[in-house]
Amino acid sequence: MADEGFTHPRLAAIYDPLDPDRSDLDAYLRMAEEFGARRVLDIGCGTGVFALLLAARSIEVVGVDPALASLDVARGKPGAERVRWIHGDATELPPMHVDLATMTANVAMQIVEADAWRETLRGIHAALRPGGRLVFETRNPARRAWEEWTREASYAVTDVAGVGVVESWVEVTAVEGQLVSFRWTYVFAADGQVLTSDSTLRFREREEIGAELAARGFAVEDVRDAPDRPGREFVFVARRP
Repeated sequence: MADEGFTHPRLAAIYDPLDPDRSDLDAYLRMAEEFGARRVLDIGCGTGVFALLLAARSIEVVGVDPALASLDVARGKPGAERVRWIHGDATELPPMHVDLATMTANVAMQIVEADAWRETLRGIHAALRPGGRLVFETRNPARRAWEEWTREASYAVTDVAGVGVVESWVEVTAVEGQLVSFRWTYVFAADGQVLTSDSTLRFREREEIGAELAARGFAVEDVRDAPDRPGREFVFVARRP
């Protein structure tokens, strides 16, 4: 189940303005070029930022996401007609034969249940052509990123065009083993409405992820650093033989 930040129409509409710097996607664009990908499956495409960047490069793109409100935002953007949008997840995909599948940002970490993670990897494997690759990132648990997720560090006031001023901040609500739960709070100055979005991420170990990929039939080709966050992320490159 997607979080309220993606499923609530009012929150989905401000997702991009509150996170305008998407330089984290540059590495994925370079890898699409590196691997010569002509057909790409963007899993957890959200509001479509990455899918539309790919489509602008004349790449055939399928964007899949379980949050209908986020897909509605994506479909309303210029160039959206060049992307095939699917409401759902990677466990029930039609035949695709794609060259590359991606999970950017924290998408892989949001799949917290073991069965759902295994089924996601199975679905991606089936969607790839032989020789196709899966690329995704996950945070290095040793860096304990959640210790920085405080109201003091995250508080922001953003003037969103057509919406007005929005206050936002994040606070951790629980840490249980690999699972870290947190809550984003949003205050809309226009009418005083307060909305919250609760999320949980699973901080998997590098070796654990490698073993799970191998068990689902992938060959791990590389584990790279995220160029914009050195030492903080593992970027997995796995190939379907």
